[in-house]
Amino acid sequence: MRKAMSGVVAVAAAWVGVAATVGMESQGALADLVLMNGAVLTVDARDSVAEAVAVSGGKIVAVGTNAAIKPRIGPSTEVVDLAGRAVTPGLIDSHVHFSEADKLFNVDLSDPSVTTMDDVLQRVAARVKQAKPGEWIRGRGWDEGRLAERRYITAADLDKVAPDNPVWLTQTTGHYGVANSYALKLAEVRRETKDPPAGTIDRDGDGTPTGVLKEAAQGLVTGLVPPLTRAQQKQGILEIIADFNREGMTGAKDPGIGELKWELYRELLDEGKLTVRVFALWSGARRAADASVVMARVQRQPKPPASFGDGMLLSGGVKMFMDGSGGARTAWMYEDWNKEFTARDTGNQGYPSTPPDDYRQIVSALHAAGIHVSTHAIGDRAIDWVVDTYDQLLKATPTKGLRHGIIHGNTPSDHAIDVMARLQREYAAAYPEAQAPFLWWIGDTYAANLGPERGRRLKPFRTFLRKGVQWGGGSDFAVTPYPARYGLWSSVVRETLNGTHGRTPFGTDESIDIRTALRSYTQWAAHTMFLEDRVGSIEVGKEADLAVWDRNPYAVPPAELKDLVCQMTFVRGRMVYRAEPLGPAVR
Repeated sequence: MRKAMSGVVAVAAAWVGVAATVGMESQGALADLVLMNGAVLTVDARDSVAEAVAVSGGKIVAVGTNAAIKPRIGPSTEVVDLAGRAVTPGLIDSHVHFSEADKLFNVDLSDPSVTTMDDVLQRVAARVKQAKPGEWIRGRGWDEGRLAERRYITAADLDKVAPDNPVWLTQTTGHYGVANSYALKLAEVRRETKDPPAGTIDRDGDGTPTGVLKEAAQGLVTGLVPPLTRAQQKQGILEIIADFNREGMTGAKDPGIGELKWELYRELLDEGKLTVRVFALWSGARRAADASVVMARVQRQPKPPASFGDGMLLSGGVKMFMDGSGGARTAWMYEDWNKEFTARDTGNQGYPSTPPDDYRQIVSALHAAGIHVSTHAIGDRAIDWVVDTYDQLLKATPTKGLRHGIIHGNTPSDHAIDVMARLQREYAAAYPEAQAPFLWWIGDTYAANLGPERGRRLKPFRTFLRKGVQWGGGSDFAVTPYPARYGLWSSVVRETLNGTHGRTPFGTDESIDIRTALRSYTQWAAHTMFLEDRVGSIEVGKEADLAVWDRNPYAVPPAELKDLVCQMTFVRGRMVYRAEPLGPAVR
């Protein structure tokens, strides 16, 4: 007897772009799995919408109407009655620090309920009560843009609740943090301490360190903070795997890993627990003198699209850094940063985090070795340097298909966008890995730092589209929440979390429609992971990474996109998540 999984009663729906079948004749072998009576958003070249999909051996064998797929159902076929629900390809995050260990084992300050300085201090104080004097208190996720006081946390604040414990709290961007006086004393950070190269010690009016350390200066304290244990780090990965699947997410590009995390990925793969495809970027060198170590580490692994676990784990290449953060105002810009939206941070244009000539030398060697490189670049000057570097290297060594990336690419110049478009056409290189949720989750801080004019260039998706630039969508978790539904929504509406400088201080000229947004989190994101021939669209021959949703993203008002609820997730045709109870379809 065939198995059936019923939802609510199916209803009639209007279909767009559906032939009798999509890419497959109606006759064929019986399927292992059939999903029918729904809106199947294929994200194929025509953006077809079907009613049903059939899967066999973990691969899609037919897509089309209910009538066309019904002959695929046999006695052993598992049948899912979608009852009007929508199906998309499994969503992919092209840039996510793939672990929830910080949230599990440190003070979590990313909770939206943390809105005042007192909220921060209460959470720190609660952890202090559990610790012995002298033990480190670690936390992450604060953002001055979400605090009513709209200022940094300082050592003086933390000293009130933690006089006898060293404290380090990382800001949500990861590019700065704050230490209390105990931690500053251990690190020997004093008034006379000089800023390290590519780092900033924030100071008050008389030159005394405030406790806030930016970029490389963070290392003065973080080098003293005990790392999480191996078991804690493994648990952090397991947690995010489960949560990704719960959100209909089946792929992740994880930047800046080291040997331990790679070992954990291999271990989880061997244990059958890796139900998210992972494309890992190794942490790159910051100095030319250190490049050989990174090169040797990467060359021990197969290059993409070669993989472990038949497409589940890839040693992808190397992550490089060109500059810092838009939140910290350390990203490398041509003009001074703003502050408080209309004021200027006079004299501060940020700075490169890797010496520019060293960066070019390191990337040249990686490119010559045929290694994929993706570079963190946020400021317009940094982005120009990165794309011009790629351009020079590709002219000298015209290797096609390495798919070099620009991580973030927040405020690109017209020149940079034009170079991206040309390099993508000619060499399949220079793909932005962009995070639409920056507009939302840290948008109030970004609006303040970019100002009213420059802010309109933040995440210029419509210009990308007009000029033929393809990008991969992402979250940069733990900088912003990882659910890709927030990225879909942010791509369309461009609204900030609190509206401190207006609900849409970046304007809506660069908004895109939901169909393009979905493509950026599926097919285009898969391309950044060298997996577009396997996943990213619902087409015959591809592997069945699928997500079932309570509503059709193409049919709901934009405001509802952030409220999408995943009800089932499949990886290679195997169900890895099912909501309990299964909620009704929302129409």
